[in-house]
Amino acid sequence: MKIKSQTALIHAPRQAPQFISTVQPPLYRASTIIFNNTDALFNRHWTDAYDYSYGTHGTPTTFTLGDNIAQIEGGKYCLLTPSGLSAINLVNSCFLSQGDEVWVADNIYGPNMEHLRNLETRYGITVKVYNPIDVDTFTPSANAKLIWLEAAGSVTLEFPDLTGLVKKAQAHNMLTALDNTWGAGLAFNAFDFGNEHLSMDITVHALTKYPSGGGDILMGSVVTRDQKLHHKLFRMHAIQGICVSGDDVAQVQRSLASMQLRYENQSKSALQLKDWLKQQTEFVQVLHPADVDSAGHVYWSEICKEGHSAGLVSVIFNTQYNMQDIRNFCDALQLFKLGFSWGGPVSLVMLYNLKDMRVLEHSHLQDGLLVRFCIGLEHPDDLIQDIQNALQHMHQQKIE
Repeated sequence: MKIKSQTALIHAPRQAPQFISTVQPPLYRASTIIFNNTDALFNRHWTDAYDYSYGTHGTPTTFTLGDNIAQIEGGKYCLLTPSGLSAINLVNSCFLSQGDEVWVADNIYGPNMEHLRNLETRYGITVKVYNPIDVDTFTPSANAKLIWLEAAGSVTLEFPDLTGLVKKAQAHNMLTALDNTWGAGLAFNAFDFGNEHLSMDITVHALTKYPSGGGDILMGSVVTRDQKLHHKLFRMHAIQGICVSGDDVAQVQRSLASMQLRYENQSKSALQLKDWLKQQTEFVQVLHPADVDSAGHVYWSEICKEGHSAGLVSVIFNTQYNMQDIRNFCDALQLFKLGFSWGGPVSLVMLYNLKDMRVLEHSHLQDGLLVRFCIGLEHPDDLIQDIQNALQHMHQQKIE
């Protein structure tokens, strides 16, 4: 068939062979996916392991990253979402209905709590809060459907009693969902943990953090081992039109090879920083799961048997320092940049007032304003010097 030049620009008469072996897998950008014939069109189903029917359902690029994330986390099935929060929202919207009860840790990721409160107001679910290091505060009713866990918790970094909480949830036929962003699938296997080899039903992961590693990609994942749960999630995923950019997926895939090296480096630096921070009189408390004085340390030591502890450490300032003092301290930091997230090459700092963030009383937390350090790839000695300089600046400003 002879075609015009304009048509030839779209339907090239020659095409190079499509498959070669490369270090990085090929990048597929696709909304429309071409079917080879009508048999391929009609002899397919959305539950197929690799449903190549439309770009939102997946391409070789997205399925490759999903398979890799599932393997890292110890699961079998993975769905990719545009952010960690969208992964959380996918789970909530998939499994929570009017009248259901959902339990969340008091140190839960703030936007998840906000999303659940919104569902509570608009759709009649009930949100209950528990203390993650006290399983007795978790008292599910007959309507309890889902429990959210974080290990370690946001900002204050308590490591929860995962064994006790999961066993109680299972006894009440509840779904267990773990925000696994801190552990990244490296600190422990969420689908086979503890001496009793317990398993979460679902994990969500902000791939924005350690898997991306550059502070420039937003993405999330939902992983499970159960095919029925996966199909429910996949259906909601499709109904809501959730999808991710192939270019972004390729960037995360490229970063996976170095993820464990970066994770271990940042963990080691955080431990060194933690030991130094404990010697500084400005802080009444240093929060880090690997520290023997931190709440939940015993649970961390039981679950994270390789000693992994991520790159986050928080401090609570002595009450003699007010919000302006803490702001002066944060503004004086040079290497630590003021910003949310973690897992990238640049160290970050953020300040919090816990009184505005917690529902329950926590006797293990000292009074005072909190600052969280998220360790990047800088040399820890330089980070320590940066904090020391900022503390001196804070004192000078207070005197003046």
